[in-house]
Amino acid sequence: MKTSNPLDREMFPPFSGFPKDGLDFLKRLKKNNNRPWFQKHKQEYDELVKFPMQCLIASLAIELGSDAKEIEFNPAKSIFRIYRDVRFSKNKAPYKTSVAASFQIRGHKDRHESPGLYLHVQPGQVFLGGGLYMPMGDQLKAIRKSIVTDPDKYLKVVRNRGFKKTFGGIQGEVLRKAPLGFPKDHPMIEHLRHKQFFVGVELNESVCLKESFLGKVADTFRTAVPLVRWLAEV
Repeated sequence: MKTSNPLDREMFPPFSGFPKDGLDFLKRLKKNNNRPWFQKHKQEYDELVKFPMQCLIASLAIELGSDAKEIEFNPAKSIFRIYRDVRFSKNKAPYKTSVAASFQIRGHKDRHESPGLYLHVQPGQVFLGGGLYMPMGDQLKAIRKSIVTDPDKYLKVVRNRGFKKTFGGIQGEVLRKAPLGFPKDHPMIEHLRHKQFFVGVELNESVCLKESFLGKVADTFRTAVPLVRWLAEV
């Protein structure tokens, strides 16, 4: 049975689609990416961009409550801040021109170093996916060790019919040669060469404007959850 926090239901009504005005706001922000302009229009961001994303997250918490119990969908914590970290970037534009959220397994605090699900909306593009985008060195070693010691468990995830139909396979960068310590003719070399372990689909922005977008996100996330679980376990 799907349940939710009554307070969330009161604060964030059921998702009915991103407003077209929200995407238009992000387009205008791209042309006026400076603090004075954003401060003047911040209420538009809160109402047309941030709030719809929070409604989507709250609706996902209900929709996936029984299928992904271990993953946290929190309207307050899951959404990324609009502010860019410009400390080490040549691009000093202070604001992101997209809205995004990530969802980790409960207890995993660092969203950059733990497997999870990811959602990204910007004018012209929607991305849905999951996995581990940039594994640390020790994580990559653990992943490869698990692929070698228990290949069937890994192959059950990546060879699933729904997984292959939705994502095709594991995406991201791949080594040109066998990783150090593995022979080039290893039976799992195709999988051991991966440097990243994530999957995703890119969609046209029009899909996020509809109420049915909630179901599309939920179905895509359900298909990615087995990979997230496997990564978290290894």
